Amino acid sequence: MAISSVPQKPTFGKAFLRQIIHAPWTWRIMIGYLAVMLILPVLAMLTKASAVGPAKFWQIATSPTALSAYDVTFTTSFIAAAFNGVFGTLIAWVLVREDFPLKRFIDASVDLPFALPTSVAGLTLATVYSQNGWVGSLVAPFGIKIAFTRIGVGVAMTFISLPFVIRTVQPVLAELEQDIEEAAWCLGASPWQTFRHVIFPPLLPAILTGVALGFSRAVGEYGSTVIIASNTPFKDLIAPVLIFQRLEQYDYSGATVVGMVLLIISLVALIGINLLQAWARRYD
Repeated sequence: MAISSVPQKPTFGKAFLRQIIHAPWTWRIMIGYLAVMLILPVLAMLTKASAVGPAKFWQIATSPTALSAYDVTFTTSFIAAAFNGVFGTLIAWVLVREDFPLKRFIDASVDLPFALPTSVAGLTLATVYSQNGWVGSLVAPFGIKIAFTRIGVGVAMTFISLPFVIRTVQPVLAELEQDIEEAAWCLGASPWQTFRHVIFPPLLPAILTGVALGFSRAVGEYGSTVIIASNTPFKDLIAPVLIFQRLEQYDYSGATVVGMVLLIISLVALIGINLLQAWARRYD
């Protein structure tokens, strides 16, 4: 008597490959491009970091120099992003609601940090905020030093992350109907009450998204901060510069571990950005 064989359920890998084979060609191109440009480099870093070992990984990731670099990187990035959240919203408001000379020129110049090479930005900021610079010379008599300090790192992070808040808030602000504001005024609401209860709630998701994007950008900044900072450990050394210093010392495992920590935190930040965007869509 023949025993009938029970068909086995295909594994996840085989099912995934089968979906790729039978998927549309545009989907296959997308998967191939993301695999080469994004997935494989991340897997390579994971493989390199896993070869260090858990004990060695923890020792390198929690070394005093690394912890100080994390503190400078993430604390300064958060302060710069929050600073831009306030003033970036104000700039977006003026660009949308006000008419003034050279408005188009100023609106276009907002995207300058996107196009300007970061090394050029760092050189420019170091020149302006040094003790002999236009701004640095004004605050030097008060004992305030900006360039080659942690304050200079914050200035560089603020500069490169400002467009994210403006360009995120600007379209949302342009779509707000001013008839609702006028209705609030007719009902006796003051300008502050109108802003707080009518304007600010729809803007809040966009502001938080712009702040999160600016924070993520500031965390990974290297070119401008390496020039305007002294890059001294326990003072103004940021994590991306620490990675480069480890590579210069041929400490590839140390550079990989620090990079892995930044990668994990960046992924958490991206998940937070996606949650904020989903919240914004739900609010709309």
